[in-house]
Order: sequence, then C-alpha cells, then structure tokens
Amino acid sequence: MTKKPFYTIDNFHCRKSVGYLVRRLHQLMVPQAEARFAAAEISFTQWVVLMGLREGLTLTCADIARHLGHDTGATTRLLDQMEERGLIVRNRDKDDRRVVNITLLPKGRAMTLTLAPHLVDFWNEMLDEFSSAETAALIDLLTRLLTKIESKTAPETTSARAKPRS
Repeated sequence: MTKKPFYTIDNFHCRKSVGYLVRRLHQLMVPQAEARFAAAEISFTQWVVLMGLREGLTLTCADIARHLGHDTGATTRLLDQMEERGLIVRNRDKDDRRVVNITLLPKGRAMTLTLAPHLVDFWNEMLDEFSSAETAALIDLLTRLLTKIESKTAPETTSARAKPRS
C-alpha cells in the first residue's frame, strides 16, 4: 500500500506546518527559559552547553557552535566565560590539533543538576494539560522527526562524533 503524502498545496498553511510550529515554539520557549535563569549564576545558553556536554551530545567547540546555531566567535566567547568560572576545560585534540575538545568539570556537572529544576518546572507547567501518554507520544514523534531530519543533513552539520562520556 502506497502512503499518501500528508501535505498538499491546498492544505499547506503556516499554522499547520510542522516547521512553523516547531520554530514558533522555539521562539516562545527561549525567552521564557532565559527569564527562569535571570537570577542564576549562569545563563540558559551556558546551561544548555553544560547539559550537552553532560549527555555526550557535544564534545567539541564545533559541536557546540552547531548545536547552538552560533558562529565560532560567539561560541568561543561563551566558552571563555565558562572556562573562567571553572565549569569546563578546553584541550586541543591529540590527533587533530584543529579540533578543540571540551571537558565538563565537576563544578559544571553539579550546576546541571542544581539548575535543572528551572527547566523541569517550566516544561511541567507547559505540559500540565497533557497526559503522560500524550507527553511520551509527543517526545517520541519529535525524536523521530529529529532523527529523520538529521539523517538528511550533511555530515559536517551534525554531531556524529559525539559519544556519551562517563
């Protein structure tokens, strides 16, 4: 059985476009997340970097820049601040000196846990009208979509090198 495409020229509208909805959610979520970090020791973006390192999603400066959608200069300034605070350390890769590896230090790892309630509370508030099954289904569907889009993305724009660290 051939699967019929969901979208057609006639039913493709902005408010029903997956791309529009995901982008709009991101545009609304980031300022609210940043506001929850206003009194914190680090910014929401710095916390995202720490979480990426903790979870093994990012291992290098280039990985972090790609995941944040920042240019390398902005990423370098961000990492400078984090290194000065003793959250991370940067080291040149032994096999490829062009690569700068990032290591999460104990203080940075502790901060991921200390500040996690800011986002846990936010998402619990946003999802309070969803059942556990609906939330799990939403996460599953978004994960599948992300995996599909990542598989169609050029290798140099994904973080295929990232492996979980212990």
